[in-house]
Amino acid sequence: MNSIKQAFDLKGKVAVITGSSKGIGKAIAQGVAEHGAKVVISSRNQEAVDKVVSEFKGEGLEAIGISCHIGKHEQRQHLVNETIATYGGIDILINNAAINPVYGPIEDAEETVFDKIMDVNVKAPWMLSNLVLPSMKKRNGGSIINIASVEALHPGAGLGLYSTSKAALLMLTKNQAKEWGQYGIRANVVCPGLIKTKFSAALWKNEKLLQKMEKTLPSARMGMPDEIAGLVCLLSSDAGAYMTGSVYNADGGYMIAG
Repeated sequence: MNSIKQAFDLKGKVAVITGSSKGIGKAIAQGVAEHGAKVVISSRNQEAVDKVVSEFKGEGLEAIGISCHIGKHEQRQHLVNETIATYGGIDILINNAAINPVYGPIEDAEETVFDKIMDVNVKAPWMLSNLVLPSMKKRNGGSIINIASVEALHPGAGLGLYSTSKAALLMLTKNQAKEWGQYGIRANVVCPGLIKTKFSAALWKNEKLLQKMEKTLPSARMGMPDEIAGLVCLLSSDAGAYMTGSVYNADGGYMIAG
């Protein structure tokens, strides 16, 4: 029997993580790097990216930083080209970057806001995955992990368009898994619940709302970014080799709360 512990080892693997200069993306990048992968830190701001890279290198982790606005085609192409030029290929793609520029009833949102959300949360992961596909094929496999949200599974209040975009990401992932399995490529979705990040600050900074939410959760608390990282490390590694086309929640029990 092969060593289970060894199956989690990501040495020799190259991982690209979008939106990884802070929050969940940064925690995921750290987890994957600690398991031995060479990581590409990416977000819109090169300065923010460089700061994380120097932090990681100070901890003895292998990382480079490439700024990328995932909503822009030429920047997506640059991210992939630069990664391949530096590391020779891509084994793991973690589509984490997302936006939610609006909070409120779905009928109040502007059409331009809808387009922007779909562009960044659905179209960009689709196109970025397509761009890494040739490299993964060449390397006889890979793992794509799309970060969605429990909002994709259960409608919340005021997040209708964001929920819709994340639900679309779920089906995109299942199609990637079905069509690309023949190349040894796996695709899975992680759905975080309420995690303490800048992105979700509007929810957790509202003391009354937070207390109300925490009371309903079986875990009785919100999650921290590094509590998403372990699941992503599993899905990135050979330990998760038989896991594809599935949706995994890390939500403190949100989906079973009354």
